[in-house]
Amino acid sequence: MSNLVQIRVAADASDGFDSPAKQKAANRSSYSNRPFLSLRRAKQFLGAAKFKLFLVLFALSIVVFVSSRLSSWMGWNPHHSSSVSSTSRGGYTVLINTWRHKSLLKQTVAHYASCQSADAIHVVWSESEQPSERLKTYLNKIVVLKSQKAHKPNFRFDINADGEPNSRFKPIKDLKTDAIFSVDDDVVVPCSTLDFAFSVWQSAPFTMVGFVPRIHWLDKEQNNAAYYRYGGWWSVWWMGTYSMVLSKAAFFHRKYLDLYTHEMSPSIQDYVSRERTCEDIAMSLFVANATSGPPIWVKGKIYEIGASAISSLRGHSHRRSKCLNDLISLYGTLPLVSTNVKAVSARNEWLW
Repeated sequence: MSNLVQIRVAADASDGFDSPAKQKAANRSSYSNRPFLSLRRAKQFLGAAKFKLFLVLFALSIVVFVSSRLSSWMGWNPHHSSSVSSTSRGGYTVLINTWRHKSLLKQTVAHYASCQSADAIHVVWSESEQPSERLKTYLNKIVVLKSQKAHKPNFRFDINADGEPNSRFKPIKDLKTDAIFSVDDDVVVPCSTLDFAFSVWQSAPFTMVGFVPRIHWLDKEQNNAAYYRYGGWWSVWWMGTYSMVLSKAAFFHRKYLDLYTHEMSPSIQDYVSRERTCEDIAMSLFVANATSGPPIWVKGKIYEIGASAISSLRGHSHRRSKCLNDLISLYGTLPLVSTNVKAVSARNEWLW
């Protein structure tokens, strides 16, 4: 009897699973539910994607908000390219060295007149022929037109008809600023970049602070005398160090104009007069000798608007090396100090 019950139960169970009608119904139910499952999964996937997209957009909005407020939190005003407040008696004086480049001079004067911290613009004129009244009138007018402040920069020519290279660093009467920005007539530095360099100079006012680094290194010794090489930009880039910044685009203190003219050895000044292309190296050596420290290179974009630079001429590197070694010999010592430090504006960098 128990065997019969067991068989009947198994048969009932078998009928429950193997019945064609039930199997068809089950299959129909399974197929009918698949669209709903696929739709549900699609909704879940799209919901997760939308949530991730929302998180990304939210994070980006926070980054944009913080970066837009960071300048004002830290005392910066990014909407004004020349917003540096000067502690150096009103700003800086732009000292433009020019030589037969009237068209370039007009461009550079117009540009530097637009810089907010430029208190005065002086043109070192070293040609035998005096600047024409027409040129003077034009430049005075362009300074007034381009200046963006109520107090217009004082503009004038400093005439050195003898063409003496040392006259580039001749003392200037009635200067109102301690800071001098020495620049060639074919070099344009954006006002915001110039103002940043000025702020760097204010932190070290007796150091040369500039945009054109150069390097020296010991090449060999001959007859127990050291011989040094003068290296340009590519040498600086390759070695990752520098020991000079050229006065073609550099800040220095006004006192060095007096010291260069009245305290520098006459033998050095005579040598510069003869060679005619060594006054910038002489000034670098002079400041290094006075400070016993390195200059400061400011990283920033500058524009040379002239046709071609002197440094690209054949034999230029050899002449500069000779100049460097001769001046070191006249000094009786090597005052230059090498460094690999450069000043970079954090406002213009993605990474701190």
